[in-house]
Amino acid sequence: MTSCLRPSRRNLLGALGIGLPLAAACRTSAAPITVTDVLGRKVAVELPVRRVLLGEARQIHAIAALDRDNPFARIVGWGEDFEKADPDSYRIYVERYPQAAALPKFGSAAAGSFDIEKAISLQPDVLILNFEAERASAEMQLVEKLASVGVAVLYVDFRHAPLRYTEPSLRVLGQLFGREDVAERLIAFRADQIARVTSPIAAMPDLKRPLVMLDRIPGYSDGCCMSFGKENFGLMVEMAGGRNLGSELLPGTFGTINPETIIARDPDVVIVTGGNWDTLAPGGEWVGLGPGADLSVARRKLAALAQRPAFMHGKAVAERRVYAIWHQFYNSPYQFVALQRIARWLHPELFGDLDADETLRELHERFLPIPYRPGYWVELKGDN
Repeated sequence: MTSCLRPSRRNLLGALGIGLPLAAACRTSAAPITVTDVLGRKVAVELPVRRVLLGEARQIHAIAALDRDNPFARIVGWGEDFEKADPDSYRIYVERYPQAAALPKFGSAAAGSFDIEKAISLQPDVLILNFEAERASAEMQLVEKLASVGVAVLYVDFRHAPLRYTEPSLRVLGQLFGREDVAERLIAFRADQIARVTSPIAAMPDLKRPLVMLDRIPGYSDGCCMSFGKENFGLMVEMAGGRNLGSELLPGTFGTINPETIIARDPDVVIVTGGNWDTLAPGGEWVGLGPGADLSVARRKLAALAQRPAFMHGKAVAERRVYAIWHQFYNSPYQFVALQRIARWLHPELFGDLDADETLRELHERFLPIPYRPGYWVELKGDN
């Protein structure tokens, strides 16, 4: 069956002054298949998709594992977030796939800065959005406007509730790219790696759980102290055998804990999230982590952050149980690696043989098209 550009799309593109050759407007395709996204929306899509627009570019972390031969072969545009928020990973992918640097970039749908007209001009089959973009998308009627010109919109989530939604998100992407078998292999690998933490924890109901303060992106700004509630890194801490301070105090996934409260509660462990924010917060005191990071510099900056008033006289600093981990695990299908690293920090006697570095290396070797480069975590005491 040959499917050409719908009249409504032609009219809108014409109104925008966008002319398209006939070859770009038609394609041979199968009948639409219904795909269910993480919001439970059932959307008809012609599969496998050929032209994909990523509402957030960091979704490439998942797509690269599913479409390993060339993850950019079907990408026609993506968000500007990857280059800004995760520049080290961005550079690695651009080195491997130079065409990625030329892809059109978009603002955030969640922030209301997504350019609908520009998106339509690229003729995507589907726009993939993150869970948290739903409200802003509804306000701008993004789904309805794109549906009227034959562009499907599907939601995935690796950040809002990643432990709950990563598997269904991978399955959605597997369907879209015709890589269902790869998605199931990655899901199985992920489940096995999570079980290496949760099974020993479940077998020890009397396990002493240390109180953990998750210090979210300190040094990115001057304020103190952003943290995580019951989801995302907060849930990872609980699964790894700890008690997350933010789970007790914050109603949502993200929030701020008063420094006086941190001093009063005196957490046993402090875990900082860090990354390379040279573009977003140049010259900041953030802990630079990520592929290829200089861990000696990261450790020095972690030591400086440990001397802030909320932490400097606390138990965690005195016992040197202060750690930093790559912030982007919070928005990635690879969060099981962070879970393993946190578990070993919290319970070294129980997880002394659990090597998160080897897990991440195996993930790269089995699923990803780029080489593994260490640099994802650092410890105050100087040994990783």
